[in-house]
Amino acid sequence: MMPWVGLALLLFVGFGVVLSGLPFPVVLITAASLGALIGAINGQVPIDLLGALPGRLINLLENDLVQAIPLYVLMGGLINRLPVAEALYRLGLALAPRSCAAPVVSGIALGALIGPMNGSVGASVLALSRVLAPRLEASGIPLPRRAAVIAVASTLGVVVPPSLVLILLGDAMLAAHTIAVTSTGRDDRVINTQDVFHGALVPAGIYLLACLIIAWWFNRRATHDPGASPAADKGLDAQHAVVAVTALLAILTLLGGVALGYFYAVEAAAMGGFALLVAGLVSRRLTMPVLSELLRDSLALTGTLFFLLLAATTLTLVLRVLGTDQLVAGWIAAIPGGALTAVAVVLGGIWLCALVLDAFEIIFVVVPIVIPPLLLRVDDAVWVAVLVLLVVQTGFLAPIIGYSVMMTCSVLKASVEFLTLLRSLLPYLVAQWALLLAVLLLPALTHLGQTESDRSRKPPDINQEELDRRIQQMLAPEQEAPGSDKTPSQ
Repeated sequence: MMPWVGLALLLFVGFGVVLSGLPFPVVLITAASLGALIGAINGQVPIDLLGALPGRLINLLENDLVQAIPLYVLMGGLINRLPVAEALYRLGLALAPRSCAAPVVSGIALGALIGPMNGSVGASVLALSRVLAPRLEASGIPLPRRAAVIAVASTLGVVVPPSLVLILLGDAMLAAHTIAVTSTGRDDRVINTQDVFHGALVPAGIYLLACLIIAWWFNRRATHDPGASPAADKGLDAQHAVVAVTALLAILTLLGGVALGYFYAVEAAAMGGFALLVAGLVSRRLTMPVLSELLRDSLALTGTLFFLLLAATTLTLVLRVLGTDQLVAGWIAAIPGGALTAVAVVLGGIWLCALVLDAFEIIFVVVPIVIPPLLLRVDDAVWVAVLVLLVVQTGFLAPIIGYSVMMTCSVLKASVEFLTLLRSLLPYLVAQWALLLAVLLLPALTHLGQTESDRSRKPPDINQEELDRRIQQMLAPEQEAPGSDKTPSQ
């Protein structure tokens, strides 16, 4: 009976987010508190297992990857306040052939460059709306196409390495794969974040190329908005050229270095943030009032992400105490058919979650519940991780109800007819679903460029002590007995 209480808590979370308007972490903490209270009153659950929570939270905050969160948030804030995005957009216009499609193509490319560093889809929508919306409008691009371009470009940071979404998903997949390998006794190498980066490179490149081609093809003879007053965008002057070229080289160096394993994500974020900070101070763009506001906003967003992470960790522990994870694992194990069918069913559930939840909420709440039992049936964790990324991205672009689409329409403060917006989004959606189907049917797309030795070698940044710590962290509720002297953090 108690496992079903956990499912009721998940429904409570879903309806609470949609109907109450409360912040997601508050809803998670409320659900976790209700579950713990019901378990204590019922007496069927060893509530002493909740004593594992402090150890889990400490282990969570000791993770090096968590240090990347405030650095990525700071870097995204600096990019939004410095003329980096504007300079990159002008550089794109200067490099693109003169045509009606040049502003749209440049906007897609800009989203791929700054999306991984903005941290979230919402932040990317805000940044791209500020830079692209007025320029696309001045170029005569109709409102539905402007909304479609901003919505699509804002989701590129989900799949282009090494975004914050990829970093956190890689860490969650490491924990889930550790549980699966430990439970089954397989001799698989436990994946790490770098594996997820490598797996996402080819699919992300394919989709980015498809978006650029679509943006050019469907806008090369675009019908301009008759209500707009087309105006040529400002050219690339010497100052913006220096800023654009410097920023482009720095971004490609940092993103490429992390994706290829030359830099750690924390190091790259620190270098990028420091470089942008120095550039802002030297150019006098970052005055003390602006810097003070930037730091306040960065701390507020970082605090929100940490609160979400801690709240999700608390709820997942309560669900494990209630046995809900075992109930879900039984359902996934009972899915008829082979591994492909099981993956498709789980991905369908994640897609429904992506219609109402942000990427971080999915990674912190949904992935720890459904992915470990899925990996008991599927041994290719990198393939599963890339599919999760692609499914989350498709959910964000679902017309009208998709997170990115709703955010874009809200920021643009415009009402777009469903059919016109659907027509503008449809080419990108077709490319997205075609790529998802291709990766689903051809797992080798996530392993291109890897040798057999790459798949079998042990990851250099995860030693046995770290694996033991993560195993204890994830399995503590199942291993600890009331009154035990052993702590889960040891």
